[in-house]
Amino acid sequence: MTAQILSIATAQPTHKADLAFSTHCAQSMSCEDESQAVKLAKLYRRTGVDTRGSVLVEKGDAGELTQSFYPPMQDGCDRGPTMATRNERFAEEAPALACRAGQGALDGSGISPDDVTHVVTVTCTGFTAPGIDVQLIDKLGLPITTQRIQVGFMGCHGLVNALRTARGLVAADSDAVVLIVCIELCSLHYQYGYDAQRIVSGSLFADGSAGLIVAGDDCPASSVDTPLGEIVSVGSCLIRDSHDAMTWRIGDNGFIMTLEASVPGFIETNLREFLVPWLAKSGLDLDSIGGWAVHPGGVRILQSVETALELPSGALDVSREVLREHGNMSSATLGFVLQKFQQRNVPGPWLMLGFGPGLEIEVAVVR
Repeated sequence: MTAQILSIATAQPTHKADLAFSTHCAQSMSCEDESQAVKLAKLYRRTGVDTRGSVLVEKGDAGELTQSFYPPMQDGCDRGPTMATRNERFAEEAPALACRAGQGALDGSGISPDDVTHVVTVTCTGFTAPGIDVQLIDKLGLPITTQRIQVGFMGCHGLVNALRTARGLVAADSDAVVLIVCIELCSLHYQYGYDAQRIVSGSLFADGSAGLIVAGDDCPASSVDTPLGEIVSVGSCLIRDSHDAMTWRIGDNGFIMTLEASVPGFIETNLREFLVPWLAKSGLDLDSIGGWAVHPGGVRILQSVETALELPSGALDVSREVLREHGNMSSATLGFVLQKFQQRNVPGPWLMLGFGPGLEIEVAVVR
């Protein structure tokens, strides 16, 4: 029994923030003096992110970028909008972006909405009930019998978890047609104040959505001549003694991320030891991978993967391009990488690789 990815689509907010605007906004919310502002600007220039989408960005009458959700910091105790305010904005903004990605995936697959049997939604940046899954059923015209699964609070590797879920559903029912939608509005959780860890995480994250259709061998006819590929295998590895290296917690003023400087070191020390024997179980080795779909969690994350696996020059160019053009959109980001692989006919097999709180390595092979 095989699980084929029939299509993939992505959706971005209407407006993008360039580096100058992102830096200016962060300075207004984090810096109390010129010295802090200068340091923050230097950090933003080193992120590898040139532009990023945000549902909070608007355009003024003269075409200038603006935003009104985050007022300038009043003093060192100001922490910005409450958690309730941020989550309300998620409930307002997320459904439309998710539906655009989901509709794009349906259109690309040739599958009728009536034939969808399951919807898997992925997010770690907002929650509401009835949730995005119900909105997808209503707005995309899916059957009211569509079975729903939520992959929540997994972080950057959430799409791999969703593919694992879809693969299991298809294995249980060869007629299954699974719509996966990742929707992340990371810009709703910028943290006020001059805290180095929080400024680093804020400098990377952005908003976006990705949709995929996964189907079994006996699914209704699709117009896709060549699927993206089969989900051959999926795996996980929890790195020991790393629980505090990356965390994602709910605070009174948004979700708070901790990203310790130790994360790249953990990856360099543990990734190869796990990945080489894991690939061997599928008859693969590092040299047999045609496309490295590595989640661009940041410049140092990508460098640590290159170092650990001794990858050839250019192996992670697509990941770096996605980071540069879109920022880190948490679970949706790997969808953007896969879409570029498809558009450029990157030879397979593809290896999807992401890291999240745990510290957890999540991996999948698509062939």
